[in-house]
Amino acid sequence: MSRRYDPGRRQRIIDAAIRVVGEKGIAGLSHRTVAAEADVPLGSTTYHFATLDDLLVAALRQANEGFAEAVAAHGALSGPHPDLARELAAAMGEWLAGERTGVELEYELYLAALRRPALRPVAAEWADGLAALLSRHTDPVTARALVALVDGICLQVLLTGGSYDEEYAREVLARVIPPRPPGT
Repeated sequence: MSRRYDPGRRQRIIDAAIRVVGEKGIAGLSHRTVAAEADVPLGSTTYHFATLDDLLVAALRQANEGFAEAVAAHGALSGPHPDLARELAAAMGEWLAGERTGVELEYELYLAALRRPALRPVAAEWADGLAALLSRHTDPVTARALVALVDGICLQVLLTGGSYDEEYAREVLARVIPPRPPGT
């Protein structure tokens, strides 16, 4: 019996893991449930991902792209002097206005790093990447504070089931951002 060449199998397994976590939470994730969801042999999941943490790392890395894409799509942040509070609040609004299940999944995977040390570097990548983007427009300490504020606002919206208040977000973000000196 010959091996079947299947270059997309690894990606299908990651996608299946994300769907499983979305439906059953991290507690419902196993090599077996992912293999069934991806319609691949069980051995394929363990071949590509020796441990569940390896699989969760890949899933978190992929899920982290959601907010990064929302921020990157906001071209005004790449300009020389954006209204950082307004643009960041708008990017959060777009992200939270999308498929809420996907946003919740991103945070579930992100918060799983509290109990799974293998996920911590990937969770940190998200915060570091956003802080690096924001550091182009403010100092590094303010950028880190903005990341923490974004996390807090998003978690409050998700946990309360409330709606996102973009004006409130813009106002509190602006309070953290130091005023730009005249002429800059």
